Amino acid sequence: MKLKLKQVILSAIGITAIAGISMHAFAGTPNTTGGLNNQLAQAESKLLQDNPDMSKKALDVALRAYGHLREQGKDPQQVLTFINYEKPSFQKRFWVIDMKNQKVMYNTYVAQGKNTGAVYAKHFSNDPKSLESSIGVFLTGQTYSGKHGYSMRLHGLDKGFNSNAYKRAVVMHSAWYVSEQFVKAHHRVGRSWGCTALSQKMEPKVVKAIKGGTVMVSYYPNAKWLNSSEYTQPLTA
Repeated sequence: MKLKLKQVILSAIGITAIAGISMHAFAGTPNTTGGLNNQLAQAESKLLQDNPDMSKKALDVALRAYGHLREQGKDPQQVLTFINYEKPSFQKRFWVIDMKNQKVMYNTYVAQGKNTGAVYAKHFSNDPKSLESSIGVFLTGQTYSGKHGYSMRLHGLDKGFNSNAYKRAVVMHSAWYVSEQFVKAHHRVGRSWGCTALSQKMEPKVVKAIKGGTVMVSYYPNAKWLNSSEYTQPLTA
């Protein structure tokens, strides 16, 4: 991604990019890639120990993406969000992690696109009007008030997988069809038109915690994405 495009995205989500300021400007950031790798490995070990329902595969990919973006200075709040679309929608597959303290802030239900699947996610798209969810790495954007109330824009960073998210109006919003009660009644949550929809109770709390340029990863074991995305590769010195 060219510098000018990066600056446009950062400006859109409310982050000021300053030439010469690196990841090391943030408190508690390691001075080397090796140090960052060690911190991520420690975080993974603690998170998996404390949260046995968390998928190691999904977490590993999310932490890699977080590491790459942290190296680029895009980690102002030290918060990582990831969705594990390999899990069925009747399970709590949405995680928000406080990376500074290596602990889970929120774990809750999340909807998937209408054409992605009823219970299990099977189809993903970057195309407008597909009504499918997108996989890939995102940066959270600004909040606004829309037809679903308090909502948040998302900026997809993986070309061909989620790069049209902003144009598609794929956002994070609340939905009545995402709740414990809905799961008990239908053995799944309801479906969105591709947006990341959370419960009406959880969404305002989550958005407040992750808005304004934090890392979000929508995971699915798609070989093409995992092999081609710059953010899913191991961090190297």
